[in-house]
Amino acid sequence: MISNTTNKWVPSMRKYIDAEALMKLIQRQGYLDFLRRNRERPIIKVVSGIRRCGKSTLFRLFKDELLADNVKPEQIISINFEELEYEHLRDYHALYQYILERMQPDEMNYIFLDEIQHVDQFHRVVDSLFVKENTDLYITGSNAYFMSSDIATLLTGRYVEIQMLPLSFREFYHSKYDGNQYSLIPAYESYLRESSFPYTQQLGGEDFDIQEYLRGLYNTLLLHDVVARLKINDVTILQDMVRYIMANVGSLLSPNKIANSLVSAGRKIDNKIVERYLQGLQDSLLLYKVNRYDVRGKELLRINAKYYSVDVTLRNLLVGNASRDAGHILENIVFLELIRRGYTVYVGQLAKGEIDFVAQKAGVPEYYQVSETVLDPNTLSRELAPLEAVQDQYPKFLLTLDELNKNANYDGIQQRNVLEWLLESC
Repeated sequence: MISNTTNKWVPSMRKYIDAEALMKLIQRQGYLDFLRRNRERPIIKVVSGIRRCGKSTLFRLFKDELLADNVKPEQIISINFEELEYEHLRDYHALYQYILERMQPDEMNYIFLDEIQHVDQFHRVVDSLFVKENTDLYITGSNAYFMSSDIATLLTGRYVEIQMLPLSFREFYHSKYDGNQYSLIPAYESYLRESSFPYTQQLGGEDFDIQEYLRGLYNTLLLHDVVARLKINDVTILQDMVRYIMANVGSLLSPNKIANSLVSAGRKIDNKIVERYLQGLQDSLLLYKVNRYDVRGKELLRINAKYYSVDVTLRNLLVGNASRDAGHILENIVFLELIRRGYTVYVGQLAKGEIDFVAQKAGVPEYYQVSETVLDPNTLSRELAPLEAVQDQYPKFLLTLDELNKNANYDGIQQRNVLEWLLESC
């Protein structure tokens, strides 16, 4: 979908998938802890996330831990429905029979069903396995609609879910530098260039290989998770729309504004189609929508929203010239980190101006402004103004790349170096 190279990338992606078995496994401690905490609890463990973010590798790491804890190999039943050898198990009758034949009657059975969205009526199998006393069930899926809508309806009250993202800056930093201290700015520049998708860490920092991998991943996401599911005929319009949104991460957008921009560029599209495509892109987990929140009125606003990319390197590959958007890219990374830390995130709307992020957890808000630098007094004043306009006593942060004044406090507004903040444990 990037240029006219779709056919080229299909075998290329297969090469990368086969090679993944040889990759250095990055320890994703937060996600592993989720599986450890819920091990053998009578509840279904759900891991959702975009393709290639590391769900299969997470399962592999956890299965290794089970084996190291004296679980016998025959107690583990593992199926990845994106592997051709398991294609016949996409029929739920065949899948259920396959699992029954391999279950150990007097021992705990650990069942891992990876990318289960490929199984039609998968819930029938999950329901039947769930009621068995000797079953510990783990499933993954790569489609937000499947995970948030169908799962919630079909498995109500019987599952716990964690949303998995590609590598955080902290995970990238520790995996790349293996615990050694390294200057944060060069590390951040590497993070922007090499991508947060785990496999790119095996490509030795080679720009061409990284870009080739990301092109293949993007084509797969678009073709399988958006075009095929929505039955889109004019893929070019979808591509143009993605590029437009990626070029405007961190800017307020509406379906009407997107449609008008595409029409001005010679594309035929209306608001309804834009809305449908936007939902498809969110369902693929390629884009995240952040709604506006009236800070004083304490209510969500329906008009206009911001969109952020799941990976800024992929965004830069699609758009180019990342240097001019450095502030919005940093904002994108902070948004993803807040999501990783379990916050519900909004854009804070004030009577005059806005706060980059209102992050809520258990109903308690925190306020964040993000800026490359505030060394210029006018910039500092401009960034502090929205936070100063909020009169409550909840935490307020100004995140920048500055080393100077990085621990300054402005009447309760705490300035932080954003890279040091990103390195903190969730």
